[in-house]
Amino acid sequence: MPYVNIKITKEGATPDQKAALIKGVTDLLVDVLDKSPATTFVVIDEVEMAHWGIGGLPVEAYRQKLKAEKG
Repeated sequence: MPYVNIKITKEGATPDQKAALIKGVTDLLVDVLDKSPATTFVVIDEVEMAHWGIGGLPVEAYRQKLKAEKG
């Protein structure tokens, strides 16, 4: 009984996008591990941007840094 927890920043992922994630992960587990879709659980948690960090920075600051480095 696989349980997959996907965490994404809360930036307005649509219901269709979330459904595609759920289907894609489920299909991958079926294809790679021969798991039953009926017992595969996928949970999507949306995390507020202020609660997410990358490389020692809040995600918004990290993205600004990347943008500045690209010119």
